[in-house]
Amino acid sequence: MRTILITGPGGSGRTTVAAATALAAAREGIRTLVLGTDRNDSLGAALGTATGPAPVAVAPGLTAWRPDPAAGFRQDLARLQDRASTVLDLLGASPLDPGELTPLPGAEELATLRALRDAALAEAHDLLVVDLPPVPHALALLALPEELRRYLRRLLPPERQAARALRPVLGRLAGVPMPAEWLYETAARWDLELAALEAVLADKGTTVRLVAEPSPAGLDAVHTATLGLALRGLRPDTLIANRVLPEDAGDGWLAGPLAQQRKAVDEWDAAYDVRRVRHLGHDPRGTDDLAALAVPVVEAAPAPVEWPVEDRLAADGVLVWRIPLPGAVREDLDLVRRGDEIVVTAAEFRRVVPLPSALRRCTVAGAGLREGELRIRFEPDAQLWPRTP
Repeated sequence: MRTILITGPGGSGRTTVAAATALAAAREGIRTLVLGTDRNDSLGAALGTATGPAPVAVAPGLTAWRPDPAAGFRQDLARLQDRASTVLDLLGASPLDPGELTPLPGAEELATLRALRDAALAEAHDLLVVDLPPVPHALALLALPEELRRYLRRLLPPERQAARALRPVLGRLAGVPMPAEWLYETAARWDLELAALEAVLADKGTTVRLVAEPSPAGLDAVHTATLGLALRGLRPDTLIANRVLPEDAGDGWLAGPLAQQRKAVDEWDAAYDVRRVRHLGHDPRGTDDLAALAVPVVEAAPAPVEWPVEDRLAADGVLVWRIPLPGAVREDLDLVRRGDEIVVTAAEFRRVVPLPSALRRCTVAGAGLREGELRIRFEPDAQLWPRTP
């Protein structure tokens, strides 16, 4: 199944483009599900059909779904309370009633991720179109599965489960109770669910589509989004230049905005596969308006982003890890190695990446930024690197 993740700056019309993309695919005979993430049902407003926790048929071959974060939050907390009932009883705590629970910060993100995973794994549709939040929140959302898995592995390492038979003895020796079996089981279940979600995001059939209005602010937003996506190992398949004015609108006060749009689109054309979506003169509402936008449907997926390790041991005595970071600025880059991981910071974005196995036996010899690519040099550690006779 193909998955198209659509995001862009706030107010760029990304929800409208997501709805129009899903409708166009359905009219081509592609079984399509469009997933909304806005609590105000902007997706339903664009489609002309209210959406909610239950999937609703919008048109032949098109289903819309907007998951309820409150329901998932209540279910997760109720399940956690049941598993921890013994501990809560010892503490004299009163369990919370599901009716009094309201979602905490982060519940919406988790609900979106769970819905994305469930929809992708169900294989009930041929295309999944996801209306992600604006760019900064969308990038944080895409990073969440990897970061949560890393936290789980650090706090509850899977290898500790091998000592479950020794846990009572270790507890007496340490003088503190060891984590209960259910805690490790819960962590293992969460890790499995997050791994499934990571697989969906990393699948070759999953692409990101950017939506922006051609303007100076749009140029800056697309530049920032491209850098954030590159740090996640992603690149947009298409850039939708939205609300493009007609060429014959150059008289009067529209001459300035039209010239501004032309300049922005020309700049984008040099780096992206740009598709223009015209301005209708009003906010699109309903399937007729969405069809009039004529948005592209399923494009060929871009080549996967690779972070190769170049072997230059014979020539220079180093291995070079090449990380594509288009648009990165040298002054905004920072690298920190921590054990078998490296922390890469690019502008406002940060990612902790495990080192490839060969580089774990090396020391960092330096780094440089050339032509939008970060190149980190590693020298073999004589004490760890295998010696040739």
